[in-house]
Amino acid sequence: MTVAPGTLVLAGTPIGDLADAPPRLAEELAGADVVAAEDTRRLRRLTQALGVTPKGRVVSYFEGNESARTPELVEELVSGARVLLVTDAGMPSVSDPGYRLVAAAVEQGVRVTAVPGPSAVLTALALSGLPVGRFCFEGFLPRKAGERLTRLKEVAEERRTLVYFEAPHRLDDTLAAMAEVFGAERRAAVCRELTKTYEEVRRGGLGELAAWAADGVRGEITVVVEGAPEKGPEEVDAAELVRRVRVREEAGERRKEAIAAVAAEAGVPKREVFDAVVAAKNAGHV
Repeated sequence: MTVAPGTLVLAGTPIGDLADAPPRLAEELAGADVVAAEDTRRLRRLTQALGVTPKGRVVSYFEGNESARTPELVEELVSGARVLLVTDAGMPSVSDPGYRLVAAAVEQGVRVTAVPGPSAVLTALALSGLPVGRFCFEGFLPRKAGERLTRLKEVAEERRTLVYFEAPHRLDDTLAAMAEVFGAERRAAVCRELTKTYEEVRRGGLGELAAWAADGVRGEITVVVEGAPEKGPEEVDAAELVRRVRVREEAGERRKEAIAAVAAEAGVPKREVFDAVVAAKNAGHV
């Protein structure tokens, strides 16, 4: 007799106020065959607050044992178990353990579902006062200064709103680096201790926020940064347009392609570049 695979349930947990726990979370905690928790002590506090006792086996599942424990949990799932995955706060897999288990479960044909819950990313984004129509989540930046700058430069021209997590003791350095790469006037919001007693959202330019954070900031931090402004056409005179075309031609490009490329990078019509090149040729400059 073939046993049908079980189900992996990813459960969102409160990011601060335990009263924010979704009703289904208590049901899943009570009914799961296995509860895999990032921190079993924090899980105990959560179950006590919800007035529920897990009937299944409780195991730890954190960064240090994620690789080793994933095959064990997949074996349980393949055998028909319902496995509930919870992390300390927010949604599993989002800067928390979970991705490896989801990928392995999917590969084995196991059903994966979720109990949606609070999210620091979406909460901070909504509270920031910055554009929310398009955004991207960048997680934690590298700890080393050089690597951090490199990562920031990769998204310096990103038009979407950016969302980051950061440790409080690195916040001042991160904001200073952002001000250096994105510009001190780029708007941002530092969201601290979301949904907790001392929740605070500090809004302003990156330079202003970096100066504020220099005195030290406590708590769990989410940083939201406005995307890069839309670029308008460059103010490039005819001589500069001709020079750029000449540089491309000397590098081996055909004139037609060179004119099209220069027009695109300068944000002007191709006809304008073509006319500048013809005028320079007639004047004996090309």
